[in-house]
Amino acid sequence: MNAVPADPLQRIAELPGVAEAVQETRGIVDRLLGHRVLRRRSAEVSMESALRGARASAVLEGADAALEQVRAGESGDPRVKGALRVSGELGSMADTWTKAPRQVLARLHTLAAADEVPTDGLGRPRAQGEPADDPLGIGMPPDPPQVAARLEALTALLAARASVPALVVGAIVHGELASLRPFGWGDGIVARAAERLTLIDRGLDPKSLVPTELGYEETRGEYGPALLGYTSGTPEGVATWVTYCCRAVAAGARDSLATCEALKRG
Repeated sequence: MNAVPADPLQRIAELPGVAEAVQETRGIVDRLLGHRVLRRRSAEVSMESALRGARASAVLEGADAALEQVRAGESGDPRVKGALRVSGELGSMADTWTKAPRQVLARLHTLAAADEVPTDGLGRPRAQGEPADDPLGIGMPPDPPQVAARLEALTALLAARASVPALVVGAIVHGELASLRPFGWGDGIVARAAERLTLIDRGLDPKSLVPTELGYEETRGEYGPALLGYTSGTPEGVATWVTYCCRAVAAGARDSLATCEALKRG
């Protein structure tokens, strides 16, 4: 009989194709982190990443917003405004994320949904019978008792400081929240932000330079099917999801590399 891994995520890290995807993505992110422009202008790259990532996350929730429209502050779409608020506060939440993830999730939802959800619903998990938006077309979400149990399990995983790569932990955080849809509105914005927080907190992207959301937007046709694979719980489905998330992070890193090159050229 095989020994049970001490780390509950170790099995996922060992699924076919995951280690290779992690290594490839890590290499691209490391190229970004080593770019000489960041010695003096990392704040500019981080700000551009926040803007581009927020717009992409809002679009994935159904918003119609061009980048320059968002840059100029001309979009009144509540999804865009919410995603921008979330991006603007990510850095301040990184230290609290693994210590109090439920608190951070409530804050993320409050920021994301402030223009759309009544005050008494902000940061509160949906109750029995309350609907949940489904922008990715993955079907009915789990009921509230299941959501509560799985959020508790996710909290325990984060507190355990998994020894597996940050990319694997981030993908699981994203997959759980996107499939649970715990709040009912703006859950995708929350899920993608939580993945970014995980990558910041675990040292892959400490300065929040990678607009991971942009990678998901660029491959949006694969997003819903990959998430359905994750919700299936099969080894193949989970591996496909994790490798898909790695590719999205890599795409975001390439976008920030392009930003660095543009700044270098002046």
